[in-house]
Amino acid sequence: MTTRNDWITTPVSLDILRGALDLERTERGVLPHRLPARARRQIPDGQLAMAESQPSGVRLAFRSPATAVELDVVATKRVYPGAPPRPDGVYELLVDGRPAGRAVAPDGDTLTIDLASGSAQSRPGPVETLRFTGLPEGDKGIEIWLPHDETTQLVALRTDAPTRPPQPSDRPVWLHHGSSISHGSNAEAPTGTWPALAAAHGGAELINLGFGGSALLDPFTARAIRDTPADLISLKIGINLVNADLMRLRAFGPAVHGFLDTVREGHPTTPLLVVSPICCPIHENTPGPSAPDTDAMGEGRLRFIATGDPAETAAGKLTLTVIRDELARLVAQRAADDPHLHHLDGLGLYGEADNAELPLPDELHPDPATHRLIARRFADAAFGPGGPFARRDR
Repeated sequence: MTTRNDWITTPVSLDILRGALDLERTERGVLPHRLPARARRQIPDGQLAMAESQPSGVRLAFRSPATAVELDVVATKRVYPGAPPRPDGVYELLVDGRPAGRAVAPDGDTLTIDLASGSAQSRPGPVETLRFTGLPEGDKGIEIWLPHDETTQLVALRTDAPTRPPQPSDRPVWLHHGSSISHGSNAEAPTGTWPALAAAHGGAELINLGFGGSALLDPFTARAIRDTPADLISLKIGINLVNADLMRLRAFGPAVHGFLDTVREGHPTTPLLVVSPICCPIHENTPGPSAPDTDAMGEGRLRFIATGDPAETAAGKLTLTVIRDELARLVAQRAADDPHLHHLDGLGLYGEADNAELPLPDELHPDPATHRLIARRFADAAFGPGGPFARRDR
């Protein structure tokens, strides 16, 4: 049995983190970020600040003969008054790529968010220790995937044998940017988000820049993508622009061009896939903004509704139908001079017939089965034979 004196502490640094662009030192440990400090200084709202600190796709990765691992964390628990309690975030341990354990941190800091007003209050909480034991003997690759939707400060990593950083991977780095659907809303675990599943299918190393409520064509996000080494890039654009009611059609086209121009400054020939929105019936032909359904909240359910007027599309308000048509047009226009730019219709990932069989539980976000469906279809379309991410293109 391992005693406290037998543990070896490994400092948490970017050398043993995958999927994070920055690491902030805090009073209690380190906090992985999915946007660099320069971009974070330009964030205009608390929603994106919260989303980018939630470590979707971020994992500790090291090699060791250890048979026991401990990880001290401070997790941030979100509470939405009137909505159902959120499940604890899941930490997944993988050994040589295979699942080998799960854990949760039952307590931590608490962030209480009022969905109606957007106000938030925080309360500090304790450090929790996660333990993984019974790992197989011998040298092996160990990964601990952090909760995709729960901000997590890493306080200490301990093992019962020495660790070393993993060898450089020969797998291509795939950087994906999108909304809460890409972030992993309603996925059951961090390796169960559709980008994580698609990366596993496609044999790629994932950097997930899916930000809940915040895929809004922000220039600082484009610059972060521009400056991040990647072999493959995909951008899923649309749903947040509608449900935030952020811009009109006149602004949308130039904003997409500007975002793509910035990405291309750092990745002039990298395969770049633009993905339009999946089916979301409340916003197919009805503009935003979306809002929580107060009647459902009164029943303890979380459900969203569209509050716009379909007639307003004549004045340039955006719907998912409008965005799909415009993205297809813009990509076709640019592809004439950019042979490495590609388009994927989101309805091919999850369409009207899929919604009838696997409806979105809260009218906006897919359930775990739908994450698996989207992942399989994306992997086939992007990484499969003839796809823009197929190995012949690299």
